[in-house]
Amino acid sequence: MISPLAYIHPEAIIGENVEIGPFVYVDKNVVIGNNNKIMPNANILYGSRIGNGNTIFPGAVIGAIPQDLKFQGEETLAIVGDNNLIRENVTINRGTAAKGKTVVGNNNLLMEGVHVAHDAILGNGCIIGNSTKMAGEIIIDDNAIISGAVLMHQFCRVGSYVMIQGGSRFSKDIPPYIIAGREPIAYCGINIIGLRRRGFSNEVIENIHNAYRIIYQGGLNISDALNKIEAEITKSPEIEYIVNFIRSSERGIIK
Repeated sequence: MISPLAYIHPEAIIGENVEIGPFVYVDKNVVIGNNNKIMPNANILYGSRIGNGNTIFPGAVIGAIPQDLKFQGEETLAIVGDNNLIRENVTINRGTAAKGKTVVGNNNLLMEGVHVAHDAILGNGCIIGNSTKMAGEIIIDDNAIISGAVLMHQFCRVGSYVMIQGGSRFSKDIPPYIIAGREPIAYCGINIIGLRRRGFSNEVIENIHNAYRIIYQGGLNISDALNKIEAEITKSPEIEYIVNFIRSSERGIIK
């Protein structure tokens, strides 16, 4: 299952049923789990931790040092979970002293040319479109869909079940369950089709919609809008997530 034309450092740890194609480079201090497929010309570099059941396409580079001038060679990791599709030329950099690790969760699709910068945290079940670039220390919560050629500023956070229009760029947080697009980027309504596909009930969807009506159409400042949501909308995990997400936002949310 391992091509004789691949380079595997003798200290690398390789699990069971791993397929490694020709001209793959696997560095020292690398751990690769079971049932992975690594296609030709991929590079798995120092500090990489690969889970189980991933497919890594040609030209992908996992574990390269951060593109951060503050990096001083500290011991950090690039962690990839289970069952991810990492397409051609995806780059996932190691962490820095800030967090010590970059994390890609489980069941994600990272399309061609995606960049995941140092100390980023990508959740589970996300779809990241071609050539989207994520700067350092960003957070993307579970089940987000980010279209192609999106530029994400450092320290930003994207909520769960969000859909972001291709070609967008943003430097503020994008709260959960919404569609974000236009130029400059703005709130474009809730992701109602995505929520229905994911099994959200009509009642929950209506409550989410009402919460965002208060935030974006109620004419209130954010603090008063959140207080109004807590007072008037039936409590649920989804409403609590929206309120907590926005309250904890350090960069503020998109308009």
